[in-house]
Amino acid sequence: MGMTVAQKILARASGLPAVTVGDVVEPAVDLAMSHENTALVINQFLEVFAGTALEPRVWDPSRIAVIFDHRVPAESAKTATNQRKVREFVAAQGIARFHDVRGDSGGICHQVLAEEGYDRPGAVIVGADSHTTSHGALGALAFGIGATEMASVWALGRAVNVQVPASIKVALHGRFGPAVSPKDAILHLVGLLTAEGANFKVIEFHGDAVAAMPTSGRLVLCNMTVEAGATSGIVPADAETVRYLREEAGVTDPLDLVQPDPDAEYDRVVDIDVSALGPQIACPHTVDNVKPVGAVAGTKVHQIVIGSCTNGRLDDLETAAARLRGRKVASGVRMLVFPASWRIYKEAMRRGYLADLVEAGAVIMNPGCGCCLGVHQGALGDGEVALSTTNRNFKGRMGNASGEVYLCSPAVAAASALAGVITDPRQEG
Repeated sequence: MGMTVAQKILARASGLPAVTVGDVVEPAVDLAMSHENTALVINQFLEVFAGTALEPRVWDPSRIAVIFDHRVPAESAKTATNQRKVREFVAAQGIARFHDVRGDSGGICHQVLAEEGYDRPGAVIVGADSHTTSHGALGALAFGIGATEMASVWALGRAVNVQVPASIKVALHGRFGPAVSPKDAILHLVGLLTAEGANFKVIEFHGDAVAAMPTSGRLVLCNMTVEAGATSGIVPADAETVRYLREEAGVTDPLDLVQPDPDAEYDRVVDIDVSALGPQIACPHTVDNVKPVGAVAGTKVHQIVIGSCTNGRLDDLETAAARLRGRKVASGVRMLVFPASWRIYKEAMRRGYLADLVEAGAVIMNPGCGCCLGVHQGALGDGEVALSTTNRNFKGRMGNASGEVYLCSPAVAAASALAGVITDPRQEG
């Protein structure tokens, strides 16, 4: 029996000719990523060496990336002190892939890894963040781990006790209609599978709609696979993977375009015709509570958020700016825009997208995750409703357990910002 992409990557990283579902392996890690929670990882890492004569040194500083993005700039003395601790640690360890709070580089970790060329097809990537699944968009096996596990990776260079997962094959066919995007496809898929439907499995994406999709859209798909419980999402590397890494990320070294075997065995096969798909909305308070936009059209909103590691890329900002250009955000609605990285921020500024958004009444924030998880910038008031292009809408997710968060695409968010209520962008005038 042949192997899936995940099986092939784990076999290579474990030094084995083949693996089967259920095997327990210890794959070598190609890249380990963390953000402000690096301070927690440091504590666990130092404990590994406590009571020994060994100097605490990471296994390979060139394979570690640290990006500040969750609370930037620091919102409290505690955060600032933790960030200082991380700065001192990465300097002492010689970790060069460190992205601090600076306007000339960095941003949200899941965008930075892609655009800096840290992501590679065929790689094993671990991150101290659940949305590390994003990096499967470039053909890697990428999954989230906890602080203790990350400390172990720093010390050993391997992930331990990894059970080889089964894979679900998802094929997207057809062409997206007007105002319909990969965000609508992944919301529909999460609703179809449910929040636990892909537990401990990998979602492997195929189909002509995926083949035609730019990397920005593939990042959206893989980012939200975790919302169906998946360990990871993967788009098998292809010509678009090569184009992005060569032309946009500046990668020049050889690439391993891992493909599944023709006789690979899948736990389940799901076919979706995106031509028949309309804009989707995930309603409070779970991501799998997905409905067509028409089912909740007319719901009053107080805050619109465009951005995050899910939908803060250049094409997302272009979509919003095109719809808002020369118009105004509805009275009583505040609109916050978080570009996913400083590279995107500056290019959107150069193209005039940010000016269009500001003139419409939006507030442009620095790249960061704080609003999405409700710890920094953009919290909701009691009883308020947010419509957001982010990836989670759990109770309290945007800083207030009495608020409600709906999830949508940039097109839906922009149309709704103009109307002041949830609006189908295909019908908005």
